[in-house]
Amino acid sequence: MIVLDASAVLAFLHGEPGADRAESLLSEGVVGAANWSEVAQKVTSRGADWSHARALLLSYGVRIEAVTEVDAERAAALWRQGSGLSLGDRLCLALSLRLGCDALTADRAWGESVGVVQLRD
Repeated sequence: MIVLDASAVLAFLHGEPGADRAESLLSEGVVGAANWSEVAQKVTSRGADWSHARALLLSYGVRIEAVTEVDAERAAALWRQGSGLSLGDRLCLALSLRLGCDALTADRAWGESVGVVQLRD
C-alpha cells in the first residue's frame, strides 16, 4: 500500500515525467478524499473529462480514503510557516502516517524525509 499525492496522480494522468512509475503503483494506491478532490478539480480545469479520468483511476484499483478527525488534527500539527506544504499535502502525509505506509509525491517541497517517496529522481 502507498498513499498517492495529487501530484503523483496528475503526473500519471497528464503523461508527465514519472508517469510510468506512478502507473506501476496505482494498484496498491490509496488517495485521500481531499487529494481526490484536488485531482478532480485540476483535471476539470484543464478541460478534460473527469468521469473518464475517474473511471481510469478506479480501474487500476485505486482506493479513496475519507479524511478523519485524526488526519485533520495531524495535518494541522504538520503546518510550519514557509514549509511550502499545502493543506492537501499535509492531509496526504497525515493519511500515510495513519495507514503506516509511504506517500508518493511529485512535489519537491516535501523533501526526502522518511515516509516520503519522490516520484521523480
